[in-house]
Amino acid sequence: MPNFDYGRAELIDIGKVLTAYVLALPVGWYREREAHSVGVRTFPLVAAASCGFVLVAVPLGQTDLAAQSRVIQGLVAGIGFIGGGAILKAEGTKSYVHGTATAASIWNFGVVGAAVAQNRWLLAVLLAALNLFALSVLYPLKVRLEERNKSGGDCD
Repeated sequence: MPNFDYGRAELIDIGKVLTAYVLALPVGWYREREAHSVGVRTFPLVAAASCGFVLVAVPLGQTDLAAQSRVIQGLVAGIGFIGGGAILKAEGTKSYVHGTATAASIWNFGVVGAAVAQNRWLLAVLLAALNLFALSVLYPLKVRLEERNKSGGDCD
């Protein structure tokens, strides 16, 4: 029979995982609304899982920086693999690069989750906000610049 007698530390961990999940929801929602393949499910799961990995790296009440370092190294590599899958695209004999912002966002939310796990709240919120800004504000600017370049606009 499972023991559901959670102590304060376990409840704090649950709060951290939920916080990481919630921080990723705005970007996930934005991406979903814009009809991207990675969205409201993926970003929160990456953030929550990253938080969980960092939390389980060290048993409660102990500090083992070497263990945390190894877990974060593995986390970076694993999320890089997921991001690589978002980038690699080919169409027949023609290859093109697409999905780099998605891959960078996935990687960013891995850091958000790790930051929450380590009580780096301001860093986590800042990274989440910058990610949303880059996707929602800078993307329309990118599109306008690409259209300008295609139409032969001034190159001052």
